[in-house]
Amino acid sequence: MPTKQSKISSREERRKAGQACRDKVSRISQGQFDPGKRKFDAVDLMKAAHKDRVAELMPLKNARMLGTAFTFFRGAAPLMAADLAALPRTGIDVQICGDAHVQNLGAFGGGPEGHMIFDINDFDETIKGPWEWDVKRMATSLVLAGRDANNSESQCKDAVLEFARKYREFMRTFSELPVLELARYLVMRDLKVAPVRSVLRKAERATPLNSLEKLTERKGGKYQFKQLKDPTYGVPVQYEVDDSIKKKVHAALPGYVETLLPERRHFFAQYRPVDTDFRIVGTGSVGTRDYVVLMFGGAPSDPMFLQLKQELPSAYAPYLPKANPPKHHGQRVVEGVRRMLVQFDIFLGWATIDGLPYLVRQLRDHKAGIEEADLVGEGLTQYAEVCGELLAKGHARSGDPCMLTGYLGTADRFDNALVTFAVDYADQTGRDFDQWLKATQEGRVEALKAIPKKTKEKKKKAPAKAKNKTKSKSKKKKKSSAKAKGKAKEEKKAKSSA
Repeated sequence: MPTKQSKISSREERRKAGQACRDKVSRISQGQFDPGKRKFDAVDLMKAAHKDRVAELMPLKNARMLGTAFTFFRGAAPLMAADLAALPRTGIDVQICGDAHVQNLGAFGGGPEGHMIFDINDFDETIKGPWEWDVKRMATSLVLAGRDANNSESQCKDAVLEFARKYREFMRTFSELPVLELARYLVMRDLKVAPVRSVLRKAERATPLNSLEKLTERKGGKYQFKQLKDPTYGVPVQYEVDDSIKKKVHAALPGYVETLLPERRHFFAQYRPVDTDFRIVGTGSVGTRDYVVLMFGGAPSDPMFLQLKQELPSAYAPYLPKANPPKHHGQRVVEGVRRMLVQFDIFLGWATIDGLPYLVRQLRDHKAGIEEADLVGEGLTQYAEVCGELLAKGHARSGDPCMLTGYLGTADRFDNALVTFAVDYADQTGRDFDQWLKATQEGRVEALKAIPKKTKEKKKKAPAKAKNKTKSKSKKKKKSSAKAKGKAKEEKKAKSSA
């Protein structure tokens, strides 16, 4: 990724160039966010951002965004992109994840010797852009997720401080590493970190055979996908598609194979497709076309699930005219992954169906993510530290860690500013969420309503009179049996005395 900073030769010169960026944007000013300067309506912007999605799926996406301010935040990347674009920036660019938040990190297979990797696992919005945007989105998510987990405001602020500190300190470490060591750097997180340990354990259980049991059923001696429904809204989320669509999906596979490395093509060629379904997952991705293909490597014990997911332009693209991403948005995502991660899915590639760009990858290759219960108390702070290291690693690999560490320095000025921003923007997200909720109530935004939960029928209690009768009968029985026992004892005594 050629950048203006790469023209500066020595590391020390690049650190000084980064330090000079403080004259353009001070570290303290990174905490500023003024909602009064917004020039758009949040609901109108989100509706415009959804125009290229499948219209009939949007009521489900809109409904899923109604859970909490954090679930709204996860589906509203275009909204934050517009807000971030209006803020000052240093001009130091990296490959940004684009949708950096606590739910978009997780464990997946692919590490050396079969080890689980813990890293960023969602790149739909990835693009070359300002490093601050990823950092501010991740920091805001820590506050929102922390609030959802009933942490105090103090705990949420401490988590952001730790995240910022780790990002700054690891960026300095990466700026001092030999280039080849940075290129190979993996975050093989210690299992003592409780939230990560929980995720890794779930990932170890999420095998292809586990997915085969959960997602498919066997009929007439053949495996096929189950027809699944959303438990909250009762709509299909995994369902059969027409044969014509199946043929188009399968016809796209030869072109996809060409995007893989040669040795990986060899392994993929050993799998054969047996069934294809449409699948709806997540919050932010709802409304895009998403197909899953069940494949077998010559035996029922060797299943593989392939996902072909439509990719839309990055939400940040309108604000980054010089980013120049690939025209194929599946390719854009793959290149972003390769820049930010060391290890990734061996079948990661891209395809085209009906002229639309798709990302192709394995579905659930030992994937698992964080849950709310993992982020309670100390868990939130521990997780924030890992987030700081992972984001710093991705930015250092794809950008200039020397310039970044020159800007950040060794003091905590940026750390404290980030706390201010994260809390203020989390509060703004809460207001946007309320506006979104009101828009659904007024009919400006169409959202599904949750289906009533079935309650278990309780056994009917016997009438009070009947109960009393039963009790009196049992009492009479007890009395009569006691009398009988007494009589028997007296007869025994009489016989013995005789």
